[in-house]
This record gives sequence, structure tokens and C-alpha cells, in this order.
Amino acid sequence: MSAGAKAGVQAPLIFLAALAAGISYVVSWAVPLPDWAAIAWKGAGVGLLATWASRQGTSADHRLLATVLVLGATADMVLEIHFIAGAAIFALGHVVAIALYLRNRRAGVGLKDVALGAAFVAGTVALAFALASPDWAPPVAFYTLFLAAMAACAMMSRFPLAAAGALLFVLSDLLIFARMGLIANVGWADLAVWATYFAGQALIAWGVAKALGGPGLDSGAARH
Repeated sequence: MSAGAKAGVQAPLIFLAALAAGISYVVSWAVPLPDWAAIAWKGAGVGLLATWASRQGTSADHRLLATVLVLGATADMVLEIHFIAGAAIFALGHVVAIALYLRNRRAGVGLKDVALGAAFVAGTVALAFALASPDWAPPVAFYTLFLAAMAACAMMSRFPLAAAGALLFVLSDLLIFARMGLIANVGWADLAVWATYFAGQALIAWGVAKALGGPGLDSGAARH
């Protein structure tokens, strides 16, 4: 079996392993584990998505996608050690994602789309500022500027599934900010945060890779 054929066989298995790791992570909350094991489990889902994405092609866009996911997995784990450092890594990932989406703008994007994107960014930043606790509101708003810009660029890209994933990512972070006060004592908050976040990352990975084309993906898109 050729290397390309092996990659085609292994790719779906890696994606399924990523889904299994990400979905099962919630089990770790009820299991007594060493800190390192819980942190590794948290990063495994998006880390495996990054591994899967890296096998989908060698173009600049494929590499950008893999980099976004590697930074996401790293941030997932660093957040458990140092919250600000983890958020900074996520912000860097958003910058890389913005570059990816701007390289792949959908046909027909015009000034109206840019204006709507700017309004989305402004509204999301304002909402994040309002949801966060007073002490955290300024840095939360600053971070959300990167997050919302990423989502706005995704919505103007040729990756509709990734755009849906980016919006879920935004929702997840808004829930985190609301958890600082508004829903601080709500039992479902932690599950909702993780579910929307991981679903968002999976949609971003699949949506971009499917459009770019890769092993095991039935895509009519031209490869770069």
C-alpha cells in the first residue's frame, strides 16, 4: 500500500479518535486523575484534529489550518496552568485563522459584508465586556476583539462549515464570560462551554479541510 493510500485509510480514523477524545473529556471531570493526565486529555481532542488536518495536504492553507488547531490544543492545556497565557495563545491562533480566511474569501464579498462583519465584531466585544466581571472586563474585551474578528472573517470565507464552527467558538467564550457572574452557579454551564467549543473546532477542521480537499474527503474544490 502506498503512503498516500495509507494516509487515506488512517485519516478518518484519526478524525474519529479526535471526536472520541473531545467528547469523552467531560468524563475526566468525575474521575480522580493526576493534573497532567487531565490536562493531556483536555488537549487530546483538538490535538488529534490538528494531526488529522496536517495529513490532508501540504498547501499553505493546509498548514495554516493545522497551525490554528495546534495553537488551540496548546491553549486548551496552558489555560489549566496559566489563564492569561492560554488566552494569549488562543488570540495568536485567531490571528492565524484570520490569515487563512482572508486568503480564502468567498466570491462576491463586498463593502456590505465588511460593514456587517465590523458590526458583528463591535457587538460581540460590547457583549463580552458586559458579561465579564468588572475586574476582567477590559482584558476580556481585548481578547474578544481577536475572537470576533476571526469569526467575522470566517463568515466572509468560502468555508461555511468553518463559519458555523467559529460562531460556536464565539458562543463558548461568551458562556465563559457569563460564567464569571450571570450564570456562575448554573450546573450546565461547564458542559455547554466545552460542547460548543469542541464542536466549533471540529467544524472548523472539517469545513476547511473538506473545501481544500484531502485524503478521504470527497471534495470537488480545486486543491492549492
